[in-house]
Amino acid sequence: MSSTSQPSLRLDAEQLYDVLLKGVRKLLDQDMALVGVWSGGAWLAERLSRDLGRTEPHGTISSALHRDDFSRRGMAVSRDATQLPFEVEGRHILLIDDVLYTGRTTRAVINELFDFGRPASVTLVVLVDRGGRELPIEPAFSAARITLPAQERVSLGRDDATGQFTFHFERV
Repeated sequence: MSSTSQPSLRLDAEQLYDVLLKGVRKLLDQDMALVGVWSGGAWLAERLSRDLGRTEPHGTISSALHRDDFSRRGMAVSRDATQLPFEVEGRHILLIDDVLYTGRTTRAVINELFDFGRPASVTLVVLVDRGGRELPIEPAFSAARITLPAQERVSLGRDDATGQFTFHFERV
């Protein structure tokens, strides 16, 4: 059972998005395909693609089929299915996520990505790195690094009408 509580810190998602955009500009090369992790990372990839003037569509990738906690979480509905509108084999992939914590979601989406082919490289960028890694996964760029208590979660939200990003904190 979870309850909403006052966050232990405040984050401006729009300000951090601007930092992420600048960082991605420095990392991005012409041949890289943008792939966002469902759902917050997919929202970021969509907006980055637009703000960077990319003509190639971005991809969306789901961790549902490769999660190591599948028995606890269950199967997600097809709404978050992977959609990669380009050839993965031999491509450089810029993998985008909203919040990096244990690294388990990143591991799962990399496994999913390899189901579609072997990329030349995978570079991870995140809006927020909250530490607490259980796996040796580190982003090439993060707009912010924060520390939260283990019982506190942070996730990205998006206003459907305006497209503006916000953060949601929850105590679990």
